Amino acid sequence: MPRLCKPAVSAPEYVITMEETLEFAERVHGGKPQLPLALRLIRNTGVKKRHIVQPIEKTLTHPGLTERNRIYEVESKKRTPEVVEQALKNADVTARDIDAIIYVSCTGFLMPSLTAWLINTLGFPSGTRQIPIAQLGCAAGGAAINRAHDFCMAHPGSNVLIVSCELCSLCYQPDADDIGSLLSDGLFGDAVAAAVVRGNGGVGIELERNASYLIPNTEDWISYSVRDTGFHFQLDRRVPGTMEPLAPVLREFAKDHSWDVGNLDFYIIHAGGPRILDDLAKFLDVDRQVFRHSWATLTEYGNIASAVVLEAARRLFEEDTPKPDATGLIAGFGPGITAEMALGRWNVETPAEMDKSV
Repeated sequence: MPRLCKPAVSAPEYVITMEETLEFAERVHGGKPQLPLALRLIRNTGVKKRHIVQPIEKTLTHPGLTERNRIYEVESKKRTPEVVEQALKNADVTARDIDAIIYVSCTGFLMPSLTAWLINTLGFPSGTRQIPIAQLGCAAGGAAINRAHDFCMAHPGSNVLIVSCELCSLCYQPDADDIGSLLSDGLFGDAVAAAVVRGNGGVGIELERNASYLIPNTEDWISYSVRDTGFHFQLDRRVPGTMEPLAPVLREFAKDHSWDVGNLDFYIIHAGGPRILDDLAKFLDVDRQVFRHSWATLTEYGNIASAVVLEAARRLFEEDTPKPDATGLIAGFGPGITAEMALGRWNVETPAEMDKSV
């Protein structure tokens, strides 16, 4: 059974605190009638700090889409190799053992995908399959885990590398002052993450079942408007309320696997914002503390888009290692409105699996 091994995560060296975010918002958007509400919403996110790929002075300027995408290419190539190498080490595999690379990002665009550069640069086999995912936003972290699961099931014994590079700060639009834009300016952060899904062996979450769900007629609730100045993030005010219709979907998904979604041992949930986590706890009838790894990610990094589920999973490995056979849920949410869900069981490499790998 495919197994998600311990992720590796890295955040850029530049840090902006909540206090600094509020100060910049007041300075840049001062006098706008919607600013007081935006400031209140930003304070309520609970995000203490975020990491960004450039100093804040550069982040607040807009050099144009061409330059921003150049920065994305330079920074993604600069920051992904170390994270990839750590993820391979965590999974006890080498680049030569990887059969497919899933690359997820919604904050920059490269063609060929960064997968080609990774293969050429880090010693992956030339026959490595490339699976770039660019348009699932925050849900792409969960989707990557699910597509890795599917690949390993279709190709027994294969290993899949997942790489997420989200440089959300490169999408900042100085002239956008609607509530959704201002809130996102105080919520999103930058990070790079990677993890290996092994077809056999390893220590981690044994993936048993996955599914996707699209809430009908919500495709314009989270979207990009692509303009001359780049990606303009659009967030409908109804988005925070999406956990009410999604909770029954998660409940039925677990029930189909003979599990009770309200009685699992661990939960790796996309930290889109505080209301998402609070509402999901309410509608699943669980204590909000079961989402502690997601809360910690939100507090210390903000919403890092597709990298959230990998960062929350890393915390599970490091801070709260489950007992063998512990059951858990992974869920990512994003544009569509899309939910990507997986059920897994904590497991470790058995002597029989170790023999197969020799």
